[in-house]
Amino acid sequence: MELGSYSDQSKSTFSLADEDHTIANAVRFTLNQDPRVTFCGYSIPHPSDNRVNIRVQTTGDSAREVLKDACQDLMQMCQHVRSTFDKSVNDYKMSKTVKDMDIK
Repeated sequence: MELGSYSDQSKSTFSLADEDHTIANAVRFTLNQDPRVTFCGYSIPHPSDNRVNIRVQTTGDSAREVLKDACQDLMQMCQHVRSTFDKSVNDYKMSKTVKDMDIK
């Protein structure tokens, strides 16, 4: 859900249901890397409420578009980490197999 002004779309608060610090902090970090962002922060209204509010203020671009771009950047970062991890695991398994073959 987005809470903001229809007249000024450069400032909005986005409420994400069923989320916690894990995604909120990652999105906040990614948003703060964007030069279009002048302010970004998040809050959790209540510890027993599985919801986070992310506030985004930009230099003039639509806060919704900037948040969308940040989420896409975060997905690319996660894909890079996953592929790097998978490659390292595969390389380790292959080196282990080669060592096992050398021993026998």
